[in-house]
Amino acid sequence: MEIEMALKRNPETENEVVAESSISGQKAKQLFANEVRKPKKEKKILTTFSIEPSFKRELEELFASMGLGWAAGIRFSLKEFSKKHGQE
Repeated sequence: MEIEMALKRNPETENEVVAESSISGQKAKQLFANEVRKPKKEKKILTTFSIEPSFKRELEELFASMGLGWAAGIRFSLKEFSKKHGQE
């Protein structure tokens, strides 16, 4: 009585071997390696403040002329203010 055994191919393992040996696989491995990883960006926090509706409209128009939305315009303005007055 003979017993035949068949080895099942594992496609996931084969793909991993191919990926590790390919140049793109090596680059991906390098990119996601812990020592090469770039520091994560800080998460943004929600802040609130009150302004007059007419002043908000003026700022929205100014930001729109710069190609910025409301939040991006406020962040830009705060960064510029900080640069200008932070050196004093």
